[in-house]
Amino acid sequence: MNIRTGILSLLLFMFVASASAQKGFSVVEKKADKKIEILYDGKLLTAYCYFDSTEKPVLFPVKTLTGNVVTRGFPIAPRAGERTDHPHHVGIWLNYESVNGLDFWNNSDAIAKEKKDKYGSIRHQRTLLAKGSKDKAELRTVSHWVDINGNVLLEETTDFVFTAKNGNFIIDRACVLKAVAQEVLFKDVKDGFIAIRVARALEMPSKQEDKFVDVHGNVTAVSKLDNAGVTGLYVNKEGVTGDATWAKRSVWTCLNGEKDGEKISIAIIDHPKNVGYPTYWHARGYGLFAANPLGQKIFSEGKEELNLKLSKDQTTQFQYRIVVHAGKGLTTTDLNTLADNFAAGK
Repeated sequence: MNIRTGILSLLLFMFVASASAQKGFSVVEKKADKKIEILYDGKLLTAYCYFDSTEKPVLFPVKTLTGNVVTRGFPIAPRAGERTDHPHHVGIWLNYESVNGLDFWNNSDAIAKEKKDKYGSIRHQRTLLAKGSKDKAELRTVSHWVDINGNVLLEETTDFVFTAKNGNFIIDRACVLKAVAQEVLFKDVKDGFIAIRVARALEMPSKQEDKFVDVHGNVTAVSKLDNAGVTGLYVNKEGVTGDATWAKRSVWTCLNGEKDGEKISIAIIDHPKNVGYPTYWHARGYGLFAANPLGQKIFSEGKEELNLKLSKDQTTQFQYRIVVHAGKGLTTTDLNTLADNFAAGK
C-alpha cells in the first residue's frame, strides 16, 4: 500500500466513523447561548432555549425530520412575509395567563417596563439530564415561575423525550408543577396552556383583520396578509375542522398543510391523566395552536368553570405529545394510534 492509498483509506475510515457517530439522537448544550440543541443524524431538529427575552423556556426552532421549519421565526429570527403580532408566541411553550393574578402567557420583552409587575416569568434553573442515543434524546430541566422580584410561585420539573419514527418527530413533554411558598391559583381564563406558533404557510387562509386584548388592556393587532401559499386546516378526533375546532373538547387536534412543497401535519395529543381531559382547544387560524384544559368557562360559554388551586407543596402533572410529520400527512387512524400509545406509555 503506497502513502496516497493509505491516506485515502484513513480519510474514508474517518468519514464512515464520523457518519456512524452521528446516527440517531445527540444533545449539545451551549450554556453561553442559553440553549440545548437536539440533533438527529447530526442535524438540528429543535433546541430548548431559555433566553431572557422570551420570559420562558421554549423549543425553537422546530423542524420536521426532513429539515422543514414549522415554527414562526418572529421575534427571534424573523422571516419575510411573516406576521409580527403576539411577540410572546415563540416556538413551543407551556405557561398560563393568570397564576395568582400574574400573567405569564402574554409576557415578553415587548411589555413596557412600568407594566412588568403585572406579569410573571419562567426562569430556567438547571439541567438534570441531557442525553442522546440511537433511539431517543432525553432532557430533564428545572424552572421557576417567578414574579418581577424573583419570588417563586411554582417549581416546574419537566421531562422531554424526543423520538423519530415513520416520518414523525415526536416530542413528549411531561411536567410536574409544585406550589412553593404559598397557595397557587390558576384562574379560569382563555390564554394557555401548551402551544406552538406555526410558520406562515401552515396558518389557515384568512382575510380577517382582528385585535386581541390581554387581561391588562394591551392590544395586539393581527393584520390581513396575502394568502398565497397559506394552506393550514385544523381537524380534531371527532372530525370537526377549521375555526370550529376552537372551544371544542377533544383528545387530539391536528393542523394539516403544505410548506415548501411538502405535506406537513402537526398534532397535539392530550393525556388521560391530565386535569380537564379531554382538553379544550385554543386553535386560531392566524397560527396559534394551543390546548387549554384550565380555561373552561369561556370555552363552554359559562356552563363549566375550573379554578385550579394548589396548596403549599402540592403538585399537579401535565403530559402532552406533539407530533411533527412530513410526508403523506397523518390520518385519523394514525393519530388515534399515536394517542392510544401515548396513553399506554408507549
